[in-house]
Amino acid sequence: MPGLATASLLRARGHEVTLWVTGRDTETKSMQTWDGEIVRVSAEGFPTRFSLKGLRAAWKIWKASSSCRRTMRKNPPDVLLAMGSFASVGPIIAARRLQVPYVIHEANVLPGRAVLLFSRWAAAVACSFEETSYYMPGRNVQVTGMPLRKELDPSARRALDDLPDRGRFTVLVMGGSSGAHALNEVATEALGEVARKGHSIQVIHLSGAQDEEWVRERYADAGIPCLVRAFENRVSAIYQATDLALCRAGASTCAELSLFGVPSLLVPYPYAANDHQTANARALEKAGAADVVAEKDLSAPWLVDYLTESLRNPKRLARMSAALKARLPGSATERLADLVETCAATAPEDVTRAKADA
Repeated sequence: MPGLATASLLRARGHEVTLWVTGRDTETKSMQTWDGEIVRVSAEGFPTRFSLKGLRAAWKIWKASSSCRRTMRKNPPDVLLAMGSFASVGPIIAARRLQVPYVIHEANVLPGRAVLLFSRWAAAVACSFEETSYYMPGRNVQVTGMPLRKELDPSARRALDDLPDRGRFTVLVMGGSSGAHALNEVATEALGEVARKGHSIQVIHLSGAQDEEWVRERYADAGIPCLVRAFENRVSAIYQATDLALCRAGASTCAELSLFGVPSLLVPYPYAANDHQTANARALEKAGAADVVAEKDLSAPWLVDYLTESLRNPKRLARMSAALKARLPGSATERLADLVETCAATAPEDVTRAKADA
């Protein structure tokens, strides 16, 4: 989605843009609105240890880079924007061989292996968090933020017509696109206890498909007005209705919370690669923009105390909201598109010659 958002803006600026994708299901759904050129790339993640699987992955990367080079040579681009995953490796290797400048975007605080490896030759490294630069000394690191879908617009007020009571303090619970069972368990128990103590609250809970029914039943038993969905597309309206969020700390979630200024208690997914969600969460915490608790330390009694204190201290939540909005004012998509254009403008003469030869 960040790559697609940037591609759409670059095309709107009059550039010729081609998407290079792996063709996975998640990409296919995201690209339904894209009517431009698409190139399919074979890609596979590289294991951390030497193994037969690693040899197979290396062979596939070599084949992918060769295929990308043949395709890229027919119409050499002025610049390549790589969004940092293993799917970027083939196109990056091809770009290097053809002396095409490239920009890498890193969404998380901790750079992934592909970003660390190829950043040394990149024209620029764009990142969502300022802290990322600490892990890549000597690189041309630019803090652009995380590009988001253009429909995520805080200035356009959207109401949730099916929200039970718009005047109540509203807690948002979400664990990602598939939900998070551990958060669902603790949140429903704690919120029920908060309501029994007489606090006026309501809940928006994105539970995931497996937990949707029993989550809704728990809130009904506790007498809490709620909007429970397995998944919800009305993201802007949900953020605008939220006073406090309980959620994971993926890069997109952190960017969306910042865009809408939603105070949050972040519970990083403990099994994320290199524990990168904890690094994301701590960066927001350091800025005074969020609170953080490890999943192993999250319990219903602890969460009851936290929620009760938050209800009593709205000024603190307001300060968190202000700190979020101050992180990266303006459009991350615009900043990343500007950087791509700048790097294309400084492309070496060899690229121009390659385009003329093609």
